[in-house]
Amino acid sequence: MSTLMDGADGLGRRIKAERVRRGWSLARLADASGVSRAMISKIERGESNPTAVVVGKLSAALELTMTALLSPTEGATDGVRRAADTPRWTDPDTGYLRRQISTPGFPVDVTEIALPAGARVSMPAGSYAFIAQLIWVLNGELTLAEGPVEHRLTSGDTFELGEPQAREFINDTIAECRYVVVVTRKVTP
Repeated sequence: MSTLMDGADGLGRRIKAERVRRGWSLARLADASGVSRAMISKIERGESNPTAVVVGKLSAALELTMTALLSPTEGATDGVRRAADTPRWTDPDTGYLRRQISTPGFPVDVTEIALPAGARVSMPAGSYAFIAQLIWVLNGELTLAEGPVEHRLTSGDTFELGEPQAREFINDTIAECRYVVVVTRKVTP
């Protein structure tokens, strides 16, 4: 089974490369993301595997999708990617699993998520500031909380996320929930 990047070390290299490419110090990325300089430094050195929440904050600050941060830069050269070669990343806190379906060169990000029973994953509003996102539940039940409003989705349901706001993805059942996330960058004037 493949992992996204090549573990925490690969993710750390990607974050550092993006920070350096922008000419940002650790302090600037920390200020922009709300993640401490110490934590960013540990991630960049491959000493810490960040949670989905931390990856969401860093992706928002860098204006990259989580997929762009977590995926290796190369893709399938012949258009075929075998299941065994599909990049995966697991949140160390919740067991939330991301399986990257689309390759880096494809015009939209397509990601399969497996959200374990009882898991809750929060994402900051900044994660949605520059993207349009569609959720499609494959099986199980997913509660998507947007502030005080909760949307209960079941197998086959879809939901197009609206304006950027903090969201929580909740599986309060006793069975795993699998869903697909389709992301495209918003066109900016």
